[in-house]
Amino acid sequence: MQTFDSDGVPIAYVDVAPKEGAGDPILLIHGFASNHAVNWVNTSWVRSLTGAGRRVIALDNRGHGRSGKLYEPEAYGSDLMAEDARRLLDHLEIPRADVMGYSMGARITAFLALAHSDRVRSALLGGLGIHLVEGRGLPPGISEAMEAPSRDAVTDPTARMFRVFAESTGSDLRALAACMRGSRQTLSRAEVAQIEVPVLVAVGTTDTVAGSGPALAALIPEAKALDIPDRDHNLAVGDKVHKAGVLAFLDARP
Repeated sequence: MQTFDSDGVPIAYVDVAPKEGAGDPILLIHGFASNHAVNWVNTSWVRSLTGAGRRVIALDNRGHGRSGKLYEPEAYGSDLMAEDARRLLDHLEIPRADVMGYSMGARITAFLALAHSDRVRSALLGGLGIHLVEGRGLPPGISEAMEAPSRDAVTDPTARMFRVFAESTGSDLRALAACMRGSRQTLSRAEVAQIEVPVLVAVGTTDTVAGSGPALAALIPEAKALDIPDRDHNLAVGDKVHKAGVLAFLDARP
């Protein structure tokens, strides 16, 4: 991986050339407690996108993977994390890119598309629907689960699942606790209506974390919804319907 400085925070990333040609760039932003490899490499997204002729850039969000670890919640605002993504495009001298995020990464993508529509060719929001607006999603207690002395001390099933997942990815649990407390901002209906770029909202039909994808897409002028049948929040990310829908959307967008 390579690293660049994002206003004092080291951000790690990969930059993978397409199999053929120069390739339109696409920036991938992973979800909470994950990293670029778990979210995008292990699920074959990088292979699928480069195989389709696209240049793939994927970062480790601050507090995750090999990027810098911060321990104050205010360091993890969605707007700040969107600026990390924007600075990465600056660093690579990419004026405009498609941007795809999953879960927390989709939230960051939405903030980026709203603040810097000139840098975002299209926005692909995976694993995040109307809860971007309504403010629900992951249940309370996940920060406390990260701070618990062991996974055995966590009784809530969802919080325990995230603790186990975070341990499996070798994450800094203290940084993740701060991130969860600081990165759950919402956008209003008026704000999402101001997103001017083509948007694909892709959510599993059994995903209880994201909220309705069609409900969010209905609020965004140039948005389409993609239902990922019989997939929950964890399984939808690498699903073949998800990949096919994204590739078709990218081929059709202006």
